[in-house]
Amino acid sequence: MASGIRDKVAILGMGCSRFGERWDANAEDLMVEAYTEALLDAGVETDAIEAAWLSTALDEQHVGKSAVPVASALRLPYIPATRVENYCASGTESFRGAVYAVAAGACDMALAVGVEKLKDTGYGGLPQRTRGTVNDLYWPNVSAPGSFAQLASAYSSKHHMAQDDLKRAMGHVSVKSHDNGSKNPKAHLRNKIDLDKVLNAAMIAEPLGLFDCCGVSDGAACAIVTTPDIARSLGKRDLITVKALQLSVSNGRELSFNDWDGSYFHTTRVAAEKAYKEAGITDPREQINMIEVHDCFSVTELVTMEDLYISEEGRASHDILDGFYDADGQVPCQIDGGLKCFGHPIGATGLRMLYEMYLQLQGRAEERQLQRDPIFGLTHNLGGFPSQNVSSVTIVGQAGA
Repeated sequence: MASGIRDKVAILGMGCSRFGERWDANAEDLMVEAYTEALLDAGVETDAIEAAWLSTALDEQHVGKSAVPVASALRLPYIPATRVENYCASGTESFRGAVYAVAAGACDMALAVGVEKLKDTGYGGLPQRTRGTVNDLYWPNVSAPGSFAQLASAYSSKHHMAQDDLKRAMGHVSVKSHDNGSKNPKAHLRNKIDLDKVLNAAMIAEPLGLFDCCGVSDGAACAIVTTPDIARSLGKRDLITVKALQLSVSNGRELSFNDWDGSYFHTTRVAAEKAYKEAGITDPREQINMIEVHDCFSVTELVTMEDLYISEEGRASHDILDGFYDADGQVPCQIDGGLKCFGHPIGATGLRMLYEMYLQLQGRAEERQLQRDPIFGLTHNLGGFPSQNVSSVTIVGQAGA
């Protein structure tokens, strides 16, 4: 009977490019930037890599529909390479492929790379039909801000929450992420803001204002994974291992039945429950030490706190305003600035989240390093819309914990 992948795979090395408006680099350059760091961190040569996964969501923009660009850019040694895409959760999808291959014994060492080059389109948001591209990539009658504004309205209605109270909680989310991002030299946005600036910003889709929305970025991130035994044989100590990796995909129920009220992500709850079971986590509020979640909008982060069972239902706003998720709080969230400030090159985002967890667990996050030594870190990657989406939950931590 399947027992999961807990502690069967170790992260040997990770790398991340600087995110932002990278006019100086194409997608291949960004992959090389991230891979060079990961290879140096892992202490191996390229010929040790036996399989690779490339994640990119909008292939029409840069690398095309195959994995040939990653094999060519990194000069991989004629190994299997696969391109994967799962909306904005694509980065974790590439990591899942690499991790499962090692856990299954199909290869000893695998590579996951995520990249997106979006700023060249000249459009400020995700490319849509007639916006940034001539291709029909997204539903023409749906926008991300509009859909997630509906999530905010449904949440506030369900929990009898005044709009002004919700906006203050969402505002704290954004202020916190900007403060964290200001300490990150690789972040796209490094400007600190205050609550007044958030509350008085231009409205995008009521109740979401300008600072409630993440932007899009250029960037790449990657991970090299192997077995714990091989990692130790290479002289690695204080290993960071994968405790759980779970994926849940909407099956249409949210749009077909009245038992979903639009105020939460059912897929996140399913993935979280499975991940905690796989990792042996019984009390996530006490046992999880830090998190990176898919804060495409500030309300998404707020709702996710409950979907991950860290905040009680209807109480996330109270925890947020109490500083529970601040850098010096009990469960720091978005230590690197999150999607909001580090940036959101879609195919790289899931791996970027893991990159921060990896650095924090090894005590290498420099100015961002948490005061309390973390043992477990969790990442949550989300793709699609509230009504139809894919959620992934990954837990990593100290080997043996």
